[in-house]
Amino acid sequence: MSRPPFLALPPCARAHTLRTARGDFAVHEAAPPAGAPQRGTALLVPGFTGSKEDFIALLEPLAQRGFRVLAVDGRGQHESGGPRDESGYAQEELAQDVLAQAAAALGGSSSGSTDGATAGGIDGSPLHLLGHSLGGLITRAAVIKDPSPFASLTLMSSGPASIAKTQQKRTRMLIDALVSTRADMEAVWRAMRELDPPEAAEASTPPDVAEFLHRRWLSTVPEQLIAAGRQLMGEPDRVPELAAVPLPKHVLSGAVDYAWPVPLMDDMAVRLGARRTVIQGAEHSPAAERPEPTARALADFWEQEYPTVA
Repeated sequence: MSRPPFLALPPCARAHTLRTARGDFAVHEAAPPAGAPQRGTALLVPGFTGSKEDFIALLEPLAQRGFRVLAVDGRGQHESGGPRDESGYAQEELAQDVLAQAAAALGGSSSGSTDGATAGGIDGSPLHLLGHSLGGLITRAAVIKDPSPFASLTLMSSGPASIAKTQQKRTRMLIDALVSTRADMEAVWRAMRELDPPEAAEASTPPDVAEFLHRRWLSTVPEQLIAAGRQLMGEPDRVPELAAVPLPKHVLSGAVDYAWPVPLMDDMAVRLGARRTVIQGAEHSPAAERPEPTARALADFWEQEYPTVA
C-alpha cells in the first residue's frame, strides 16, 4: 500500500461519488483554477491495497497545470463498495469498470463500443489514463480492450507481468492469512504489521495517516484483496498486446522498486516504445513519496502529446 503524505484535500479538490453504468465509485476530483488553461482530464487508478488517497498530493500540482483530475477507489477499495465474491474482481470486470469510469468522467455512457468514439470522449477533450502498480495491470487490460476513450496511458510502478518472486511470497502469505482467518481483517492487519512491509507506518508517519491506513485496510473488501493478489502473482506478459495499441505510452517509476525491478520496467518501456521517467528519491509510490517531480513529469508528458489548449 502507499502512504499518502497527508489527507486534507486541497482547495481545488472535492470528494464525491462518480456514478457509472457499472455502479458508484468514490472519487477525489480536482479542477484547474478559474481562467486557467483547460488541458484535459486525468483518470488515476490505484494499486493493490491502495485507494484514491494515494494520489492526493498530485491533485493540486496537476490542477495548476490545467488538468482536471479524478482519482478513484476501485470496486471493493476503501470507500467504493464491492461484492463478497472473488469472481467480481476478475481483471476483465475491473477493466470494464475503468471504461465505465472514463465514460462517466466525460459525461458519456459506458457501452464499451468503439463506434464513433474519440480519444477523450464526447467533448473532445483528452482523457489521460494512469494506473499505479496493480492499477497498471488493470488499465493495461482496459486499453487493450478499448483504447478509444483515452489519449494516453501511463504505467506507474507497474511491470510487464507478475511481481517479483520475493513479493509473490509475501502476497501468498497475505492471501493465506485472509483465507485462514475467514477474512478477519483486524487479525490480518496485526499479522501484517509484524512483517513490517515497506509501506507500513513508521515513526515519521503523521498519526492521522497511520490511523487512515488502518481504517482503509478494514474497509477494503477481503475478496478484492485475494483476487487482486492472485492477479499480481499470475499476470502474463501482455506487453506485445499493449505495444500494438496506437496510444502514447509512459512508463514512470521510482529509482528503486520492490514489486518489479527497475531494469524490468526500463526494458518494458523500450518494448512499448514508451516515454520513460525515473523519479529520483522515490520507490514504489512516486505519487506519495515525490509528488512534485511526479506531477511535473506527468503534466509534461500529457502536454507534449496534446500541446493545444482545449
